[in-house]
Amino acid sequence: MRQHFNFAVLGGGSAGYAAARTAREHLDRVAIIDGAPELGGLCILRGCMPSKTLLYSAEVLHQAQRAALFGLNIPNARADLPALHARKLRLTAEFAADRVHQLQSDRFHLFRQFARFTAPNELTLADNSVLTADHFLIATGSTIATPHIPGLDHPAVRQLTLTSDDVLELNHLPPSVIVLGGGIVACELAQFLRRIGSHVTLIQRNPHLLKDESAAAAQVILDAFRAEGMEVLTGTTVENISPTANGVRVTFMHNGQRLTREATHLFNALGRVPNTARLGLDAANVALTHSHHIRTDEFQRTTNPAIYAAGDCVGPHEIVHLAVLQGEIAAKHALSQLAVSSSNPSKGLPPPTPVNYDHLVKIIFTDPQLATAGVSEKQLQTRGTPHVSASYPFADHGKSILMEAKRGYVKILAHQPTGRILGAECVGPDAAELIHPLAVALSLHATVHDLLKTHWYHPTLSEIWTYPLEDCAAVLNLP
Repeated sequence: MRQHFNFAVLGGGSAGYAAARTAREHLDRVAIIDGAPELGGLCILRGCMPSKTLLYSAEVLHQAQRAALFGLNIPNARADLPALHARKLRLTAEFAADRVHQLQSDRFHLFRQFARFTAPNELTLADNSVLTADHFLIATGSTIATPHIPGLDHPAVRQLTLTSDDVLELNHLPPSVIVLGGGIVACELAQFLRRIGSHVTLIQRNPHLLKDESAAAAQVILDAFRAEGMEVLTGTTVENISPTANGVRVTFMHNGQRLTREATHLFNALGRVPNTARLGLDAANVALTHSHHIRTDEFQRTTNPAIYAAGDCVGPHEIVHLAVLQGEIAAKHALSQLAVSSSNPSKGLPPPTPVNYDHLVKIIFTDPQLATAGVSEKQLQTRGTPHVSASYPFADHGKSILMEAKRGYVKILAHQPTGRILGAECVGPDAAELIHPLAVALSLHATVHDLLKTHWYHPTLSEIWTYPLEDCAAVLNLP
């Protein structure tokens, strides 16, 4: 059987659904191909929603265990793993049900099969039926990376190795865990494991945690982890992993010494890789980058102009709102190439505006949280962009003091001499919420002076931004 569509999407996750929904506003025949056991995509099923559900529960537990700091008596606060797991399942199912309903609606032609390209303009499904389309979008996401480490593939070690998927499905407490990795997933879930009662050792190759973030911000997170009883070893080289009578042993180099650590479980948190291996991209004339991501231009076009790509299989960041933006841009650009108006068949829609990565917002849900918006100071220095910066600590801020949340700081980067906001960094309480006023300022090209016109209410966490704003204004001699 052979069918033709205006737009065909591989993958029904955040990027794929966003593209399909956008295309369907103007096109009649839109196909979605998704062979995963469950519909919904990584964010809903095994990413954002289940992980943040568990992290929030662990945060509530942590606060209850610190009750004496607030003059409260809450004895025996502890995690109920079966109840925690059941709540996560219930909420995830609610989120997934809405997406499944959308994907299965009669607006789309949904194919619950895997597919691969067998020609530049042809997909062959698992049942050997063939789909062709005017334009395609690849949004197949990513999968957990399994790097080559001696012993990691040992059958006994594999049996005791957790992935992020496994951690999110735990309904019992692992007595002890060695975490391999120091990225976002490693840090978020390592702290979760520690807070629910596991003994956690985190082993990181890079000199500091969260290597893509500033060393200063990473140090705040590191200090918090150690204060909570987590052992963190950075700048390591893992040599071997082996089974023991009660679990696993990791042998590694650290500061010129060979060390070992043992635990009942290992957590492989060494990142993810693009899920593209079985797509037949060679047959589609679609090229990859050196990191095996799909190469795209600013409109998400691959090296085959009829095929677009978006989301984690493209990068440069594994962030849901970015995947959605990329999917929408891809669909809008495809629409701009098509004659979508029957009254004027020669004219398509105008091309979209590409993603402005200089306005990117990133958030890490550790405690304290770490959030950034815009360009980092390191990037500004590399570009030679003249700028001023100022920071202010939460340890000297009224609301954070009364919250007993004094770790971290806020930082603002502004263009010199105009004062236009170029970037912001926040590591501290509720950083995920606090970053958004600065994200809005970036999008509106606002200046330090513009933000100082705002009414910042006291006592709030948000008013902490006024201190670095005032410092920047003083350096810039702005009125």
